[in-house]
Amino acid sequence: MSSSLRRRAAGNSGQDAASDDQSRTSAKDDSSSPAPKRTVQKKRFGSKRWNLFVLGLGGVLGIVLAGWFAQNNEMIDLAAIADLNLETIADILPAGLLQDAKDLQKHEREAVNYDSFAVGLHARSQGVQASNPVIMVPGVISTGLESWGTEEISRQYFRKRLWGSWTMMKALVMDKPNWKQHIMLDKNTGLDPPGGIKLRAAQGFDATDFFITGYWIWNKILENLATIGYDPTNAFTAAYDWRLSYMNYEKRDQYFTRLKSHIELAVKVSDKKVVLLSHSMGSQVLYYFFHWVEAKGYGDGGPNWVEEHVDSWINISGCMLGTPKGMPAVLSGEMKDTAQLNAFAVYGAEKFLSRSERAEIFRAMPGISSMLPMGGEAVWGNHESAPDDAPGQNNSFGSFIRFREINGTTHGYNNMTVTEALPFLFKHSEEWYKDMITSSYSHGVAHTKEEIDRNQDIPSKWVNPLETRLPLAPSLKIYCFYGVGKPTERAYFYRKDHDLLSSLNVTMDTGYTSGEVDHGILMGEGDGTVNLLSTGYMCAKGWKMKRYNPAGAQIKTYEMPHEPDRFSPRGGPNTGDHVDILGRSSLNDMILKVAGGKGHTIDSHIVSNILEYADKVAIRDDDE
Repeated sequence: MSSSLRRRAAGNSGQDAASDDQSRTSAKDDSSSPAPKRTVQKKRFGSKRWNLFVLGLGGVLGIVLAGWFAQNNEMIDLAAIADLNLETIADILPAGLLQDAKDLQKHEREAVNYDSFAVGLHARSQGVQASNPVIMVPGVISTGLESWGTEEISRQYFRKRLWGSWTMMKALVMDKPNWKQHIMLDKNTGLDPPGGIKLRAAQGFDATDFFITGYWIWNKILENLATIGYDPTNAFTAAYDWRLSYMNYEKRDQYFTRLKSHIELAVKVSDKKVVLLSHSMGSQVLYYFFHWVEAKGYGDGGPNWVEEHVDSWINISGCMLGTPKGMPAVLSGEMKDTAQLNAFAVYGAEKFLSRSERAEIFRAMPGISSMLPMGGEAVWGNHESAPDDAPGQNNSFGSFIRFREINGTTHGYNNMTVTEALPFLFKHSEEWYKDMITSSYSHGVAHTKEEIDRNQDIPSKWVNPLETRLPLAPSLKIYCFYGVGKPTERAYFYRKDHDLLSSLNVTMDTGYTSGEVDHGILMGEGDGTVNLLSTGYMCAKGWKMKRYNPAGAQIKTYEMPHEPDRFSPRGGPNTGDHVDILGRSSLNDMILKVAGGKGHTIDSHIVSNILEYADKVAIRDDDE
């Protein structure tokens, strides 16, 4: 967390900390939620037996990784590890190490009991109970995709998840060409590939509760909602195939029609408006849905539909203006996670799934490209400066992709802003990709009400909140909850790609580490995945402008500093991480308050410099 953030946090009202403390206290007071045993944890993590366990488990997992990197190596019998799972791993570990693992797991369970029903139990003791129906729209990682193809190529995977399960991991290792063929959409239509391949979003709570066994996503929220009275009769998960462009959600799956029907049924049965709860890309999906349902000839709900059916929108970690890390993913198949690998890991990763293969996969999922940065230089800066540059910063974030001289040359490449990077991407990618993205999404800024009004009838504009407006719903309440204080990718150094086997023109300059630059990456502020400008600008300022919010919907912005528990692998009750925040105590507490009709008790809580950055964004206010 930056020093300025810490200073502002210290001087703020302290509501976030108070809420978290309240949740931890409730967990401690409840007999079913034992307090974390911190001293035992410290001893366990520092023990020699723990280190041996890590080495033993690492050795076993290393066998699996070796399979990734040596599929054609006859010395490795891949068939022998095809059925490797957690149980078979346990069979080959020493009993003493297994006991240490069980002890560690026990202490970890004790450390995270803060969010195992405890928040819900405390809220229930305060009189909070289920009120408005809840509709949940997940993000990318939390939406499982399962195979429904019945042709020979797909039969072995029928109704198994090829995204979001151990089956996915196994298929990626043992059957990579087939997995790629299933996970990538048709490059011309953006729909199912030929040959009977058919992936669909898993449905129900099972679609979002866990990514793979043991790695929770929405499960903590579901636990606490259930504790105050929610179940499948008054809560619903609207999962979707995030690979598709938003237009194709409706064309192939009738997703928006189904979502509209679920909301209308929930309102009819309960006689109460719904609370919409979205995370990450799911927030973009909901924003697009608002326009679809209002537009004549599309949802045909009319201009009053949202006002009549939606009470509140809880927007968690919403990438409303996209995210910079989306650009290198589709440009060169890279991001921080790959840039910081050591040389051996890079070699293995390239042998298994090369940069050009990764870029190809990401491009063949047009939904991913909905998260390319929006707002251009007005939001993300020019070659001289950016709104979120720190005082004394040597490399401005405004030069989003830059090339340093190596041996006296940049090979003809010039530094680029976000605005300039988009045509560069299209120039160095296939024509089908350019056509798909330019027809599906827009990345500019509407500076007048007249532009906004025209854009309401243009579907490619609907995902961009800087070119469209909020619904005409004066009683709508929007709660923006997001993490701050975790270093987040913001700008990149690139170089010419000298790999003769690669189909790419450029690659991240991962060999460059100097001062502010880490393996070719400049880090900014955010939640580790989405930058502060994206999660915070519309909430803190954009939607306070009349042209973007003509009905005057109420906006509350609540920032959650990233203060992870060092003993919890998922960050603990005060994490601000993009995904792990779904288990944060104070977030769960506020979700229950909104769903229980007590959202009026929540006030805005800003600890970052987002207001200062927002004033530097080059978008004219209506009153200026």
